[in-house]
Amino acid sequence: MSALNRRTALQSAAAMTMGAAVGTAATGCATPVGTAAVATPFAVPATYLPIVGSPMMFPVRRIYCIGRNYAAHSREMGSDPTREPPFFFQKPTDAIQNVAPATVADHPYPTLTKNYHYEVELVAALGQGGRDVPVERALDLVYGYALGLDMTRRDLQRAMGDEKKPWEIGKSFDHAAPIGPLHRVADIGHFTKGSIWLKVNGQTKQSADLSQMIWSVAEQIARLSQAFELQPGDIIYSGTPENVGPVVRGDVILCHIDRLPELSIRIV
Repeated sequence: MSALNRRTALQSAAAMTMGAAVGTAATGCATPVGTAAVATPFAVPATYLPIVGSPMMFPVRRIYCIGRNYAAHSREMGSDPTREPPFFFQKPTDAIQNVAPATVADHPYPTLTKNYHYEVELVAALGQGGRDVPVERALDLVYGYALGLDMTRRDLQRAMGDEKKPWEIGKSFDHAAPIGPLHRVADIGHFTKGSIWLKVNGQTKQSADLSQMIWSVAEQIARLSQAFELQPGDIIYSGTPENVGPVVRGDVILCHIDRLPELSIRIV
């Protein structure tokens, strides 16, 4: 074979290989791995939540969070809860910090902030997915619930908001999502009411009832499914009551939701 023909053959083979790769990638947002082993240049750890009463772990795909979902908190953040539709943002999956019950986990004070805030929340974990899910069927998607904290670099969030820029830097950082173990719906049922509170150094800072949510967990799932195709492994931080506030190094946070074990962290 001449040098020219050999070069043409190699170019054709490369084009066919590239076309196959592009065709595979074009079938979805990410190239599915399947069951075959895939060689990678380095390992990326997966994120899991312990499941109470089970040897299995819950794989976390995405973390969705709703903003300003209690009327009083919406007002303290400068919004009108009677007019504002629900809005959502995401945290990176590896922002999860698993916190075991009956322990006080060390939680590092993050960089770049001088105004670090707590927000206690009920977290719903999905075991099924769907798109355009009706409200009356939305809770069928929920696998379990956990108690979580949406930690926030408030000064960075507000600065970005004032500049009309995305405030991801205020919400998405290492250890930004402390969370307790997951309790299956089959064992604990759903949460539509019940006390939710947070203390700092023994002093109550946040206190409300889950029934005071503006948008219920079912409504949040329905709304989210209009914007995204939800999948098993998605978790939803369902909003925080009023009186969010700052913590400093040495402070101990204790969180509570009725029927779930308490969660506690120490800022270090």
